[in-house]
Amino acid sequence: MMSAANTTTTTSPKLVTIFGGSGFIGRQLVRELAPLGCQIRVAVRDPNAAQNLKPCGDVGQITPIQANVTSERQVNAACDGADAVINLVGILYEKGARTFDAMHVQAARRIAEAAKAGGASRFVQMSALGASEGGSSAYARSKARGEAAVRKIFPDAVVIRPSVVFGPEDDFFNRFAKLIRLSPIMPLVGGGQQKFQPVYVGDVADALRAAVVRADMAGETYELGGPQTYSFQEILEMIMAETDRHVGLVPLPFELAKLQAAVMELLPAPPLTRDQVELLKTDNVCSGAQPGLKDIGIEPTSVEVILPSYLDMYRKGGRFKRTKPI
Repeated sequence: MMSAANTTTTTSPKLVTIFGGSGFIGRQLVRELAPLGCQIRVAVRDPNAAQNLKPCGDVGQITPIQANVTSERQVNAACDGADAVINLVGILYEKGARTFDAMHVQAARRIAEAAKAGGASRFVQMSALGASEGGSSAYARSKARGEAAVRKIFPDAVVIRPSVVFGPEDDFFNRFAKLIRLSPIMPLVGGGQQKFQPVYVGDVADALRAAVVRADMAGETYELGGPQTYSFQEILEMIMAETDRHVGLVPLPFELAKLQAAVMELLPAPPLTRDQVELLKTDNVCSGAQPGLKDIGIEPTSVEVILPSYLDMYRKGGRFKRTKPI
């Protein structure tokens, strides 16, 4: 939640383009930006999937447009005339032409170049906690290269690095709640003691909104995490407590997890990949070397405050249904 004490001078843009605006974070961001009165272009591969965002603003304020990030023409059109451009495009696993390099590096560069050519004065790049060009994970390396590609074009771009983002329709707590519902055991990859610092989607959206309007955030990299850290085992235990579904937690060595992930990668939407196993070897928490939510004036929201509002549907005897976006 944004602190009322923040008196930083802000300037509202007239037109904002959001790439990936129909996703989990993007939907929340559209709702946060709409009250500013600016025009919002939601640049997505399938504009029909973003039509439900139109009621979030005034008539004609929110416009979904087709913009495949591999198409220079469509990206240029989406950025033309925008005062601010936000890139939320990202993937968790590679599939065909949708590689980490194509989505996190080449697309970020293409969008930044189009934003500069289109006259944008502010660029916000969504990255990830742990992004590092020297990291052992291809995902983490690609996120860092994407940051570098953007900063070469927009030295004053704002980079946002969140930890695991939670909230209704998230792809983390919901995924494990579903697995716990279906399986009698859950593996603890590497022993399950790696740390996470889950951050609420509403807080991430507040930070992105601030990055668009606040001049003092230009050129900074922000690490976003919640108020508490948890081990992976503690997160699974929290999910089990909230859903009243208790399963066995079995330690799974990293090498065995990689063998299992190699098979899972053959699925259309793999629940685990070898690169994700590599990511799990490192804690996903804020380093303290970069500013965070409190430096923006946002008080981090606790997992325990939000989680019951959407995990209740997984309780024993409860009717499973899709959660509504917030």
